[in-house]
Amino acid sequence: MAAIIELMRDFAEYEKLLDYFKATPDKLRDAMFGERSFVHGLIAEEESEAIGYAIFYPHYATFRGQRGIYLEDIYISEKHQGRGIGEAMIRQIARTAREQGCERIDFQVLEWNTPAIGFYERLGAVRNETERHFKFTDSAFDELAS
Repeated sequence: MAAIIELMRDFAEYEKLLDYFKATPDKLRDAMFGERSFVHGLIAEEESEAIGYAIFYPHYATFRGQRGIYLEDIYISEKHQGRGIGEAMIRQIARTAREQGCERIDFQVLEWNTPAIGFYERLGAVRNETERHFKFTDSAFDELAS
């Protein structure tokens, strides 16, 4: 868990979101292996060193009536990028999704992250320019849930 958290921290820094980084090994362990776990993951290693990870979980696309996987994160450390590791991980996630009866993988990419956008498009991903990501978090979430 600690190795994945370190990679997550690197990813948050790359995406200029380090100020929001609050993940801990215990929180991740609970989400992946706790009583109400729902998160799945992959880790890429080279010579026992964690060099990449992917975090994903099930979702459902109501209008299309499709079960799917939501890819929350995929990250390969900078010095290991360009070697096919990310593609191998995406392909494994797709195989896992198919085995679970899923028909799609959904994810988001920051607008400025053109290397990631190019990577996904090369693999056949389709961008939807009309949807916007919203979230209820922090005090807005607390207010709604109270």
